[in-house]
Amino acid sequence: MLTLADFPPATARRIFQWADDFRGGKLRGFRPLEGRLFVNVFFELSTRTRAALEAAGKQLGADVVNLDQTTMSGEAKGESVRDTILTLSAMGARGAALRHGREGAADEAARAAPAGMSIVNGGDGCNAHPTQGLADAYTLRAEFGDDFSGLSAAIVGDCLHSRVARTDARILHALGARDIRFVGPRSLCPPSLAGFGGMAAIRVFNNLDEGLEGADAVILLRVQRERMPAAERPDAAEYFRDYGLTAARAARLGRGTVVMHPGPINRGVEIESSVADGGRSRILRQVENGMAIRKAALTMLCGDGE
Repeated sequence: MLTLADFPPATARRIFQWADDFRGGKLRGFRPLEGRLFVNVFFELSTRTRAALEAAGKQLGADVVNLDQTTMSGEAKGESVRDTILTLSAMGARGAALRHGREGAADEAARAAPAGMSIVNGGDGCNAHPTQGLADAYTLRAEFGDDFSGLSAAIVGDCLHSRVARTDARILHALGARDIRFVGPRSLCPPSLAGFGGMAAIRVFNNLDEGLEGADAVILLRVQRERMPAAERPDAAEYFRDYGLTAARAARLGRGTVVMHPGPINRGVEIESSVADGGRSRILRQVENGMAIRKAALTMLCGDGE
């Protein structure tokens, strides 16, 4: 599971159905990964994705090993992603989740993985984050139903550097959404949409109020300061003034509009605390749904079938 570009809608809906069963308790005690080794290989820091994959793997019966910047020495010593994956396979790993700062690292891992070993992209550079995209789409499905054709989603913030922006846009488009908006300062919006398969559904707004008008869902993103030169990082106070979702702005949203954020959230930068903790917020629901989605994904990838 490397990207949601060209992801089959039928597969996404199948994952959603499994997630329904996990959330609804129908699969309580289901342990399809019993005794299998699953490794989280995180070259970048992570809280939610790593913890969710670890918990999901353990609840499915897997023996989960976590490798991160504090425990891995291979890359620092010149080892390639390919050799890392081959080493883990030789240890008996049935699956691995890889997070890396370089785009394409997950593809490299998948090419190296032998038959019988599955790779989950836990985020590669600015490229893709498929389990988060599925969790976000699943959250919207719970709010608006299976038919995405009438959904209007505004993805707000650092759309240029965000793998979640790209991934959410792709899966929402695949599921039928025809109004997807990238909203943010010109410097943080993609200069071209060519990398999105020419999706006519995407529109770019540099004015926040215009971009939010009529939106059913507002998906906020943090400014990925670590992916840009210091001179290009926006001032936090100015960013909040121009692009932060304040209580006043949230009050002008439609009655049923929901607010989401893949985390980590920066209160007072992209969102005001009262909005993050308010009735429109589905931020913690995304975390809950992410657990169910990752259980479903790991079952499909690393289990023996239905």
